Formats: sequence, structure tokens, C-alpha cells
Amino acid sequence: MVYVHFAEGFEEIEAVAIVDVLRRGGIETKSVSVTGNLTVCGSHGISICTDILFEDVDYGDCEMIVLPGGMPGTTNLLAHEGLTSHIISFAKNKKYLAAICAAPMVFGKLGLLESKKATIYPGMEENLIGAMAQSDRVVIDGNIITSKGPGTALEFSLALVSILKSEEEAAKLKKAMVVG
Repeated sequence: MVYVHFAEGFEEIEAVAIVDVLRRGGIETKSVSVTGNLTVCGSHGISICTDILFEDVDYGDCEMIVLPGGMPGTTNLLAHEGLTSHIISFAKNKKYLAAICAAPMVFGKLGLLESKKATIYPGMEENLIGAMAQSDRVVIDGNIITSKGPGTALEFSLALVSILKSEEEAAKLKKAMVVG
């Protein structure tokens, strides 16, 4: 199971692309609201009805926590103590953590990027605290996967499929979706 976390002000393209591509890849994926309401409004005024509330999630069956970016979505994710507690636990247990756009900031501010390669939305590199900032569109360093922004959402999502399923499944999806 993969949980993609939605906070008020999330980046719509990233959040929807991630859920869509993972589901196309046959990966059980749920959108999670950290707001207390199933409907969450993105940074461009698009409201999405999520699958489940944070309070009802069982992280015991979770393979990967995913954070879409956007502002103030990213800062709202960082402010959610329950979520950050799970993120820290996942890092300690070397479970997968993925973030795109501004959201890698969450990992940096939690001290999880020490000596790791990571990327973030251009101009926000100072938030990758302890990391070796990269300019690549998608960066995978062990259990941490990061990406730059809305324009890299499909590449990022396909990288997650490659990690969770296989490179072959990601290649099939890339071809079927006419990516690149």
C-alpha cells in the first residue's frame, strides 16, 4: 500500500499524477487527507475528494509515504505532527519516502537527508538540510526519492512504479501513456 498525503494547498498536478500512475501500475494506492476532511483544496483552487482520513490510516501495511508539493501544502504537511512522526519512523526503518516539488523540504527539516542526494523545486535548495543537492529531475538515494516539480510528476511517478513493481512495468506504462 502507498499513501499519498494531501494537505490544503497541495500541488494538484503532482498529487493526481502520482495516484493515477501508481494505480495504473497495479499498486494499491490511497490518497490521504491530513485536514480532517475528505475534500482537500489544492494550491490552484481545485478540490479533490481523498480516499481516507489520516486518522483512519494503518501505516503497518504501508510500503511508501508520498508527499506532493505545492504551497502552502508542503508547510501544512510539515506542521502535521502525526504525519511527521510516521515519516521519521519510516526513515529509521529504511522504508520508502518520496517527495516532489517543495515537499523534499519536509525531509530536510526533519533531518532525514544527511549525506543523501536529493532534489527540490529550483530555488529551494537551502531546505535540503544536510543533503547533497542535485539538479536532476528525479533523484533516488536508497529509500529516499525526490523530484523537482509539476513538470517532473510523470517521471517521478514512473520511478515509484519502477521501485515498487519493476522497471519493465514502468516502461510499459511509459509507452502506454506516451511519456517522453
